[in-house]
Amino acid sequence: MSATVDIAQLVCELCRNFYALGWASGTGGGISIRGADGIYVAPSGVQKERIEPADVFVLDASRLDRACVVRAPADASLRISECQPLFFNAFRDRDAGAALHSHSLWPVLAARLASPDGGPGVLRLRGFEMLKGLRGKGCFDEVSIPIIANTAREAELTDSMAAAMRAHPDVDAVIVAGHGIYVWGRDWVRAKTQAECLDWLCRAVVESHRLGLYDAPGGSP
Repeated sequence: MSATVDIAQLVCELCRNFYALGWASGTGGGISIRGADGIYVAPSGVQKERIEPADVFVLDASRLDRACVVRAPADASLRISECQPLFFNAFRDRDAGAALHSHSLWPVLAARLASPDGGPGVLRLRGFEMLKGLRGKGCFDEVSIPIIANTAREAELTDSMAAAMRAHPDVDAVIVAGHGIYVWGRDWVRAKTQAECLDWLCRAVVESHRLGLYDAPGGSP
């Protein structure tokens, strides 16, 4: 099996995994992985648990200012992911090997605790062993995950996400208020690992707050 098929198949497997976790319900969420042939991206507006390798776009990895299709899906009706410009923020500005977008409930609720009005802010995480799963962090660190305000169209988030990334170079995630979370890493394993740790941490914040064990986890951007 060629490397092209391998990465496309991996995108499909991860989309099914994310759907099972509740990260890609109702056609939401997505993933992109950089390979030797380009950047592999799941299509937009489709049930992520049902995509096949032939449905995956391959985009030119040398043109990170726009989406240049190297290989289109067999189905001409499929569209490039709405997440593409935001994924490219991570590829361009952080030299990521993979970037994903989750619609999990936990980051959304944690961000609402941190920034109740849905505006920009930060989610402060502390006191959890799972922090060790984040790049360069230890279990006794305090980690601030930036929150940006949502927009009607995903591509309209590109600039505010890039600004949040510049303001928080020590973390590999941005939460979109009322929407979901973007996470990236040096490769797909690291991106997936950090996404799972962040999802656990966000759930811990929500459950701790519900039990009265955790102060409001917010702050200025």
